Amino acid sequence: MNRRTFLKTGGAGAMAFAASKSRLFAADTDKPLRVGLIGTGWYGKTDLFHLIQVAPVDVVGLCDVDKRMVEGAAELVSQRQISKKKPPTYGDYRKLLSDQKPEIVLIGTPDHWHCLPMIEACKAGADVYVQKPISYDVVEGEAMVAAARKYKRTVQVGLERRSTPHILEAWEKYIKSGQMGRIGYIDIHSYYGSGRGFSEPKDPPPHLDWEMYVGPAKWRDYADGIHPRRWRDCREFSNGQTGDLCVHLFDVTRMFFDLKWPKTISSTGGILMRNPESNVNVHDTQSAYFDYGDTKIVWTQRNWGENPEPDYPWAVTYYGEKGTLKLSVWRYDYIPRRGGGSPVRVEAVEEREKYPEDLQHKETEIFAAPGNRRQLLNFVQARRTGEKPVAEIEEGHISTACCIMANLSMELGRSLTLENGKVVGDDEAAKRLAYSYRAPWTHPTPENV
Repeated sequence: MNRRTFLKTGGAGAMAFAASKSRLFAADTDKPLRVGLIGTGWYGKTDLFHLIQVAPVDVVGLCDVDKRMVEGAAELVSQRQISKKKPPTYGDYRKLLSDQKPEIVLIGTPDHWHCLPMIEACKAGADVYVQKPISYDVVEGEAMVAAARKYKRTVQVGLERRSTPHILEAWEKYIKSGQMGRIGYIDIHSYYGSGRGFSEPKDPPPHLDWEMYVGPAKWRDYADGIHPRRWRDCREFSNGQTGDLCVHLFDVTRMFFDLKWPKTISSTGGILMRNPESNVNVHDTQSAYFDYGDTKIVWTQRNWGENPEPDYPWAVTYYGEKGTLKLSVWRYDYIPRRGGGSPVRVEAVEEREKYPEDLQHKETEIFAAPGNRRQLLNFVQARRTGEKPVAEIEEGHISTACCIMANLSMELGRSLTLENGKVVGDDEAAKRLAYSYRAPWTHPTPENV
């Protein structure tokens, strides 16, 4: 069955597709939204360009520690926004917030720089769209939720699988409908290769403020390759593929089954196969177990050896009584049990004909663009209506924190028991839910935002 046939017979999926034939755009807006972007790299620009496509926007400021990158982004923005204005650029997000007072702030920085700008933006009266994972440690996430509540801000997280058309179709047709029967086991996995090493440490280029780049993180010397795209291979700045890839599909699975915090999180793994002399210091192997009682979710990461799923190198598989659903950002496959009908494959929606400008930004993931656009549109609509967006900050915190605690369990070598998201019976683990910020930065807590 091809996609066209499926959508003609797919009920809610067909209606969703019919509604998507014209360009998406936010209605009932009186004037352009004043927008600032913090972090002008790959996904920062992607989010901003998609926001420009779905809402009237006046980009009033861009911030990045890389002067060349932020200037290049300003030039691109002048070509994209209706006013054709080139926005002012900044090297410090606090200056952007104080000078421009944006209504909306997008945060597309490395993970260790999500928390502080988000809290300051809330204090400054802005609503925020922050990329996933929302935080580097668990207490940061708690503080971000507290800031959103205290300052009464709308905060959406870039977990756009919650808004991806073919993923929502699969949910409706096979899970919500009950067609799969009881689902007893869920496997999220990544078989992507592990990062190659960096060059030897050296002085950063003059256009890059490396002191500000490292910010509150544990110090790491600059090396070619870390910036702009491979900082995820540095444990100082990220939680590895668990924080990058597991969080997406773990989060959408929680949405499918209306799950909050698991009862226990356990994990094993580490750097098992990478050259011990490599300066890539994130794990290359992990098996994590999120126990929800009747629902068991496993994360399997192996960045070496043969990929057993050529069509699904990063994906989630739902094993049910009556069939199996394989789901990724590119497609899904439903395989019924013997005698239950024919297999179905549905490819991801692409909108390159409706949004040809996506191709001009060569870093755009065409397969991800429809979900990203809808996630941003949902954000704009939610801030107008006062309703919670689909990936509201608390949902982003739960998904992020669970992935962070999977890494913590792996590092400690023991399971963590949770009660309403709090680690119990393990004082050492509880203390490690927040890391020590590098001076002069101060780690926020829910009480001091």
